[in-house]
Amino acid sequence: MRKVPISDDVEPSIIARGTPGFSGADLANLVNEAALFAARENKRTVTMEEFEQAKDKIMMGTERRSMVMSEKEKLNTAYHEAGHAIVGYIVPDHDPVHKVTIIPRGRALGVTMFLPEEDTYMQSKEYLLARIAALFGGRIAESIINGNQGITTGASNDIEVATNIATNMVTKWGFSDALGTIKFGEDEGSPFLGRTASSPSQHRSEETSKLIDSEIKSIIDSCYERAENLLKTNLDKLNVMADALLKYETIDESQIDDIMAGAEPREPKGWSDDDPKPKSNKKTSIKGAAEEL
Repeated sequence: MRKVPISDDVEPSIIARGTPGFSGADLANLVNEAALFAARENKRTVTMEEFEQAKDKIMMGTERRSMVMSEKEKLNTAYHEAGHAIVGYIVPDHDPVHKVTIIPRGRALGVTMFLPEEDTYMQSKEYLLARIAALFGGRIAESIINGNQGITTGASNDIEVATNIATNMVTKWGFSDALGTIKFGEDEGSPFLGRTASSPSQHRSEETSKLIDSEIKSIIDSCYERAENLLKTNLDKLNVMADALLKYETIDESQIDDIMAGAEPREPKGWSDDDPKPKSNKKTSIKGAAEEL
């Protein structure tokens, strides 16, 4: 940042938390992207807003504002991301919610971003269970507003990640009381030698395989139920957050704190109903979207 005029609102510690694993070259690219965003807006200094835009572009892909979404899809995406955010906000041991957006990026129609408060090199059982619960928040929010017949394929990646975490908890990390601290299954073998040549096959009985499946399902089901209870208890906050996402498209942690405290979320910095910038969802409300449904 030394050669770039920086605004007083820039907080390097927040940027650092949001860029884990970045090399020096990656960070230089981040600063350059932020400077380009500021130059396009004819600003004399680079603000935190430009750094956030640059970070989002690098980590999540370029915004696809030209992508046309129906009111039904916007509403569903808003509830889906709000479900992730609320469960992640409430469950203990989960990383804090940093930002939620329903602007399409890459292959995603929306993104909920969590940022760790400090560097961690090990994960506790409580943290892993909290992550699984938060991953199911999106699908549960869809089922609450649409019913079981109205849920979509939007949670496919969430289900895959949650299943992988639960499987590793049971078969690798010894978090199952029924199976104990035993490793089951094989590590990925060399792509050149093949699995059987690089590591001996581990055989297990049908009874053990059934127990592993049962333990994985038990973890998934308990986390799903936990997330469902939290969202049903906080249905009013789910509605307010979804409405805020439809109006502003992106909300940050200060607005999320407002919603979770039972207050109306403050307007984003520089927001105006007469803003000439194209904001495809800005005039949309939950009432209007629900009428289309």
